[in-house]
Amino acid sequence: MTFNELIQSDKPVLVDFFATWCGPCKTMAPILKEVKLEIGDTASIYKVDVDKNPEAASAYQVQGVPTLILFQKGKVLWRQSGVVPKSGLVSVIKKYV
Repeated sequence: MTFNELIQSDKPVLVDFFATWCGPCKTMAPILKEVKLEIGDTASIYKVDVDKNPEAASAYQVQGVPTLILFQKGKVLWRQSGVVPKSGLVSVIKKYV
């Protein structure tokens, strides 16, 4: 499945643009696991390594990592760079579920 197919979903899709060398990205990883436990199947969460997928990162003007972008049916609903607390992420996702 391509990146563009992933973000066409009817349910929200949270994409974490990250890099393996990025400290704040390592901080985000356990937060995203907790968010997934809380939201269950109401939304999907995918991680995209910007070094391995430069096209996807450049298509959405990802300048810094981590950058989180919430998509639904291919449209950007929300985006933020940097570490986002679990409560903030859950409330953003629940707005669109």
